[in-house]
Amino acid sequence: MPKRLIPPVGVRFTVSVLNAHAHLFAVTLLIEQPAKNQRVSLPVWIPGSYLVREFSQHLQNLQAWQDGQPVAIQQLDKNQWLANAVAGKPLELQYEVYAFDASVRTAFLDSTRGFFNATSLCLRVAGQEDAPHALEIAAGVATEGWNLVTGLPAHSVDAAGFGHYRAADYDELADCPVEMGRFWNGHFTAGGVEHRFVISGAGAWLDGERLIDDTRRICEAQIALWHGDGAPPFTSYVFMLHASADGYGGLEHRNSTALICQRADLPRLRPSTSDKPAALKATDGYTTLLGLISHEYFHTWNVKRLRPIEFKRYDYAAENYTELLWFFEGFTSYYDDLMLRRAGLIDDAAYLQLVAKTINQVQQTPGRHVQSVAQASFDAWVKYYRMHENTPNATVSYYTKGSLVALCLDLTLRAEGHTTLDAVMRDLWRRCKGGPMRETDLLRSLKQLGKRSFEGEIAAWVHSTADLPLMGLLQGQGAKVTHDKAPLAQQLGLRVLETGGSVQIKTVLRGGAAEAAGMAPGDEWLGVELAAVRRGGAAEAWRIHKLDDVQMLRAQRARITALVSRDNRLLKCPLDWPTETQAMKLGVADAARLGSWLAD
Repeated sequence: MPKRLIPPVGVRFTVSVLNAHAHLFAVTLLIEQPAKNQRVSLPVWIPGSYLVREFSQHLQNLQAWQDGQPVAIQQLDKNQWLANAVAGKPLELQYEVYAFDASVRTAFLDSTRGFFNATSLCLRVAGQEDAPHALEIAAGVATEGWNLVTGLPAHSVDAAGFGHYRAADYDELADCPVEMGRFWNGHFTAGGVEHRFVISGAGAWLDGERLIDDTRRICEAQIALWHGDGAPPFTSYVFMLHASADGYGGLEHRNSTALICQRADLPRLRPSTSDKPAALKATDGYTTLLGLISHEYFHTWNVKRLRPIEFKRYDYAAENYTELLWFFEGFTSYYDDLMLRRAGLIDDAAYLQLVAKTINQVQQTPGRHVQSVAQASFDAWVKYYRMHENTPNATVSYYTKGSLVALCLDLTLRAEGHTTLDAVMRDLWRRCKGGPMRETDLLRSLKQLGKRSFEGEIAAWVHSTADLPLMGLLQGQGAKVTHDKAPLAQQLGLRVLETGGSVQIKTVLRGGAAEAAGMAPGDEWLGVELAAVRRGGAAEAWRIHKLDDVQMLRAQRARITALVSRDNRLLKCPLDWPTETQAMKLGVADAARLGSWLAD
């Protein structure tokens, strides 16, 4: 039995690397004052990622001791155990956790880095969730040369960051991920608060100075939006970014965020320090990264503090339902790119291109006529995070449509001249005291500042499947709205994967030409059969290797026959060529009017 941890702090964890090559963390849990027959459990989900992920599947070799003697442990269900302990005497549990998920949601360990959220490693002690928690992260041979960073308050740590941390309760412990390894490290101050930025997986070519400066500008713009000249609601902040060959994602926390990006999206050092970086385009990978940084930082206010009333206290053992993700994720998605523009990182044209991309994503989703964005929020647990080939036909994203709801509200408020969405967000922060909120709180703020009721707009835009009045609002704010031919796949009603000379059908969109032809998800589109152009001529059949081949081969024919492989059977699907569909494009029509919105 390992020696007892001192000094006692209610609930205390020690985490160490058991075997980096086997991807195993070792965890010791000491409960100073256990209950008789103490129950412990591991969360099934992590706040911010609305899917039951069953973290307990990676927990193994759970054992317990009391007074130096083994204690029997009974598993009660998929994530809950009962230790047959005596009340009042320190109870120690030991176990191992397999960690090889490189996402921001769980835990990862190999010989190059370690990362974990407490929801994946730290058991909850029934009855002591509100007690102070201590976390020791022990250094060892496997961590030699590594550094460690977390948003938890340090109690006693070494120069590398290993040692003892404290949390006020389990919620704080769960909300402060840990990153360790050899990483690039930078600092800046925004709103009078120290911010730290660490990156694992970056090359020597990283332009860290540019990344730090751009991130600082984003943070300052957001702090100013929420607080003016006031201070943000945290005393320090940590960005933890893992750069990989092919990855993307982020998860917000109260004073930190975990991020993943493609290594190629990081800014690169220029040949000469006198060379100015090229203006960012909407399609640049670095623009995407800055948008992700902006999104997760905005969540510091919008969902981590100002949050759904249903999330007043998290239930870590089951789904936590709310209809408000369109506000918390959608409005955050509206502001993430807008903050890039206000921080001066992109220009009006690039911002409008990003808006047009979002509009087209929503317009090209048949599911927007099936499910309201409020319903999509409630169904996140079973639909958004469980995407499949029919997802675009059955649901709408509360991220994208929610951001367009925010856009419509902002432009409506500005057009009527009484207030802006910025002011509404600040009023909500004050009204709800930076805490739980209901939809009615939003309606009250809108009515008070907008000088009228907005119940009709919220009913139509959020609780129905009606399309949003985007074109008129954008034109009224100085944007130029035009249309262009939609991509070929969208015109045909398809989403495909083109790889290795093969066209794989991933999704057949509801009501499209491909569905009418009988094409199905999983089909491989092999070729086309063409009727003779002239009487007496011969029919033709051609192999295709990419979707554009179909456009070239059909010439002006109104009907072709698609040759597909399904379950190793060759099928013929008669395809009537659709009328041309359009995609929206946005440009600058009135720079002055546009500036009052984008540079506000």
